[in-house]
Amino acid sequence: MNRPFLLGLTGSIGMGKSTTAAMFAKCGVPVWDADEAVHRLYRPGQPAARAIAARFPQAMDAEGGVNRAGLRAMVAADPAILDWLNATVHPLIAADRAAFIAAHQDAKVVVLDIPLLFETGADARCDAVVVVSAPADEQRARVLGRGMTETEFRTILARQMPDAEKRARADHIIETRDLASAEVAVRALIAKLSNGHA
Repeated sequence: MNRPFLLGLTGSIGMGKSTTAAMFAKCGVPVWDADEAVHRLYRPGQPAARAIAARFPQAMDAEGGVNRAGLRAMVAADPAILDWLNATVHPLIAADRAAFIAAHQDAKVVVLDIPLLFETGADARCDAVVVVSAPADEQRARVLGRGMTETEFRTILARQMPDAEKRARADHIIETRDLASAEVAVRALIAKLSNGHA
């Protein structure tokens, strides 16, 4: 049975990953967003929300959804909670991703937008990986321009694989210094992959 070419999309904070994912979508490529899937699964009545409510009712908001800030605080206080969360939520995310791919099996290319693609080993499920990158000073200016503090920025960076290592492991790299050239690179990559060249 034919299936789409699975292109993993990743990049460190402030590199322009979400903007690049939107460029793929604008070109008609189905994009599965891991962060959006988590948000959806944490909504009231959804499988992850129900599982978390049964184990940690104090992590829920008044509507029955997951209070993400509260959950983060709980994990910070007791890191063992993270192990339980990963064991509980990751299979639900994997099922969501599989359902998305199945729903778009006639597409030539499907993008899997996963922030911690390499860190979680999800690159093993992709046919190729594209890393979105920008110079470090540009990255820092973008992130701090969003209102994040230098300390918060450094904390997030410490959890992510260094950009140089991501670039070394990538099959394709899209530079995001400016939107116009990034969009040209996205279109060129779509054309290449649609013609069967990885």
